[in-house]
Amino acid sequence: MKVSRLIAPEGEKAQINISVRNLVEFLLREGDIDDRKGSVDPFEAMQAGSRIHRKIQSSMGPFYSAEVPLKFQIEYEDYILGLEGRADGLVLDRDESGNVVTATVDEIKGMYMDVMTFEKPVLVHEAQAKCYAYMVASEYNLETIEVQMTYVSLETEEVKYFNHVYTYEEIEEWFLTIVGIFKKWSDFQYYHKMELLESVQGLEFPYEYRDGQKKLVSDVYRSIYRRKILFMQAPTGTGKTIANVYPAVMALGQNLAERVFYLTAKTATAIAARDAYSLLVEKGYEGKTIMLTAKEKMCLCDEADCNPDYCPYARGHFDRINDVIYEVITKETVITRDVILGYAEEYVVCPFELALDVSTWCEGIICDYNYVFDPNVYLKRFFAEGKGGEHIFLIDEAHNMVDRAREMYSETLIKEEILSIKRYAKPVSKKLVNALEKCNRIMLEYKRECDHDITVLDDVDMLLNACDNLQMILEQLFKKEIKFGIYQDEVLDFYFRLRNFTALAYQQDSDHYRIYCDFDEDKNFNLHLYCIDPSAQLQDRLRMARATVYFSATLLPIDYYKDLLCNDKDVYAIYVDSVFDQKNRLLMLGTDVTSKYTRRGDDEYLKFATYINTIVNAKQGNYMVFGPSYKFLEDIQSKYSDIMGDVDVIVQQQNMTEQEREDFLLEFEKKRDKSMVAFCTLGGIFSEGIDLVGGKLIGSIVLGAGLPQVGNERKLMSDFFDENGKNGFEYAYLYPGMNKVIQAAGRLIRTKDDVGVIALLDERFRFGSYRKTFPREWNDATFTSVESVEEQVKGFWKDKE
Repeated sequence: MKVSRLIAPEGEKAQINISVRNLVEFLLREGDIDDRKGSVDPFEAMQAGSRIHRKIQSSMGPFYSAEVPLKFQIEYEDYILGLEGRADGLVLDRDESGNVVTATVDEIKGMYMDVMTFEKPVLVHEAQAKCYAYMVASEYNLETIEVQMTYVSLETEEVKYFNHVYTYEEIEEWFLTIVGIFKKWSDFQYYHKMELLESVQGLEFPYEYRDGQKKLVSDVYRSIYRRKILFMQAPTGTGKTIANVYPAVMALGQNLAERVFYLTAKTATAIAARDAYSLLVEKGYEGKTIMLTAKEKMCLCDEADCNPDYCPYARGHFDRINDVIYEVITKETVITRDVILGYAEEYVVCPFELALDVSTWCEGIICDYNYVFDPNVYLKRFFAEGKGGEHIFLIDEAHNMVDRAREMYSETLIKEEILSIKRYAKPVSKKLVNALEKCNRIMLEYKRECDHDITVLDDVDMLLNACDNLQMILEQLFKKEIKFGIYQDEVLDFYFRLRNFTALAYQQDSDHYRIYCDFDEDKNFNLHLYCIDPSAQLQDRLRMARATVYFSATLLPIDYYKDLLCNDKDVYAIYVDSVFDQKNRLLMLGTDVTSKYTRRGDDEYLKFATYINTIVNAKQGNYMVFGPSYKFLEDIQSKYSDIMGDVDVIVQQQNMTEQEREDFLLEFEKKRDKSMVAFCTLGGIFSEGIDLVGGKLIGSIVLGAGLPQVGNERKLMSDFFDENGKNGFEYAYLYPGMNKVIQAAGRLIRTKDDVGVIALLDERFRFGSYRKTFPREWNDATFTSVESVEEQVKGFWKDKE
């Protein structure tokens, strides 16, 4: 539900505004959650119905006024409740003097069903019309008013009417009852806002400021105040989480914003944000904050099947949900997954939907990037129809956003999948089979053009029309609740990809996309819409916010991220110096090895293994070794096992479960009388976002420069940036690779008490192009070799002792 809040100038009452539609849909919703009722977004159905609306409105004659704006205010002791809406149709009958004597309010609803079978209007539809009717009757002092519900089938255009005449007393009693029910919600909005504003006035920063942290807080606040985008390179230890959350909360207290979205890709950073909010609450902050979690992690059933026949939490959900929401928002402050699950179990409602509903009453929302940026799963209650707000976006671990955005705004169609869906469609719909066959024929044309590894296409115009038609046919079948048996999920997955493909195809352009086709390992023919530069797509989302802060410990070089994460050239960028003593770590660059493919072999692997062995033998403790691939790690580990002494070795496995990840990290907690070496992948689950403090890690050894594997897509990306005046190699390979290196090296020093060795082992780290990506605090890096590393490491540890 969208409720806009306005704090009035001094001497005037504050006003809370809500649309009539939102009011009745919130108060009068009822029944089950049931995903069997079709898979098409209701917003899209509404868009499809707008044509029917216009057609009916234009046929109603000269006395029929269409799309009539209506407003009504109710004054309470401390604030004014404003209702607003737009009646689909209004007919006013006037006497000879021009006075309105009777009126009819018309509410038109386009439906993907047989409206001729309706026996009465839908409750919320009729309630919306009755609100408009009361507003009209009140304005013209009418004794009676007529409500007409006009239902029209979007497929057959058949129309069914329901008419009812109300006395003024009847409609007024009903309206005041509805508004009376809502008063506890508007009271909450107003009085909670007052509490929040008051709580922020004296809210102090919860710690003693670290070096440079006060300036950091000021820079974030200034960016919010000036409606800017800020890029912040802030190393570990600078306290960047609280330094972003605190000024954002202060901005809420100054009415500069109504909501803060703290966006992250990982659970660990979400927890850090939660802790920052909890700390401010302890200091007196009264705002509400919620952590949103993916649907599959919220489901209380064995399988996420939103079907009232199987799920008790879906059955009757809407009959109970509002009572639960009110309980949560009046009793809780920092609302976590466990809090939501507790209420959902107690009240028997869907926890995922409960969390989404509660979020509309919160000033702070901690969630994944997807909820703001992904065109398929973004929070429509905040961002539908491109509507923005006085929001603040705080984007943590922002170095991840480039690849995540490319995934969000790219899509692939697979020819062989179209043929599979065609087989499933044969018993269901001849029309669907024909549409799939047409798409397949066009894909076959592209396949004939693709006579080598990768073929770039100028456009997909021919395919796009066929995809549009195919999408429409599938939607019509879903709306009629026609099923595909055991293939239903597969067909749905295909539909969502198809819908995404067509949507992106209309938006793509050669300045940001490349269209190409290739064959995968299974010889399937793929057609890709590949978003290489996601800046334009991201900027469309950033416009929905007042201000945005991109922050990370690895946001270098800053111009690379500014180019790819926004289109706005007038942005701020700051570099925060590390607060840690550089003498607490030894940073070495191994210049006599490399992970280049042309040099890989037993001799090179043995040198890498010797480096590891020498570093580990210098001091007992836990070490992490990061390699560019599982195969590379396997080859190095094989050589290391031949020469290592009494050392424990653990190895990251592919596709580890949550429990396996936890068990892996618990190995660093164990007390040992010998060293442990953990082999992990660069850019993998253990190379960022984990904190092994208090001596649990004393060495981080990086094997190679971390450059992405050379392939067709990377070459396409490199050529794209070269054509656009950038350095293609740096944008496609160097910067993404070095980001992984810096993240992996950053696992070592997490607090001022941590001590250890960082070894970056690849001759390429000598080159200026690589070293310009280094953080400032790496200015003390020393060169080393297999022959000299022992002396350097032992000397470092001797100094520390």
